[in-house]
Amino acid sequence: PVKGHTKKSRKGRPRVPTGGSTRGTTLVYGSYGLRLLDHHRRISAKQLKNGEDTIRKRLRGMKYRLYMRVCANIGVYTSGNEVRMGKGKGRFDYWASRVAVSRIIFELEGNLHEEVAREAFRLAGAKMPGMYEFVKKGDPPVMGITKLREGVTKDGLFRPRRKVPLEPTAAALPATV
Repeated sequence: PVKGHTKKSRKGRPRVPTGGSTRGTTLVYGSYGLRLLDHHRRISAKQLKNGEDTIRKRLRGMKYRLYMRVCANIGVYTSGNEVRMGKGKGRFDYWASRVAVSRIIFELEGNLHEEVAREAFRLAGAKMPGMYEFVKKGDPPVMGITKLREGVTKDGLFRPRRKVPLEPTAAALPATV
């Protein structure tokens, strides 16, 4: 963001899609992508820029278009070391973004071989915090950390895992006279 923050934002937590949302887990613009794998985290603008620069350096001289699907729009405020408690929140330190689990961070479109794109994303993932996976166009969406493939549906994940028979449960209840 170009303009400074007027209100100091809270620390907050990344959005964890528990209600069945698969938003942001599939490719929209490109053919290849980089997806956050392990758990939600806060990624700074500097770390995102390092990842972007690594991808651009590896793909130098090739025809491609790189899309960044997350934006560092949360201000992080810190107090100095060995500062006593109280006296406010501190001053602005850096921009960051809250990234949910299984969220696509970068997308790549162009006339590229898959192995070249895979190598570029591997290098970028090594420079950023967390574990990442390479995804292609047509890969299934993800709900939480579960991939919705054949046989695994959104409705199936909401159903109880085992069926409880009704007769034994009704027989176990005391009879009323």
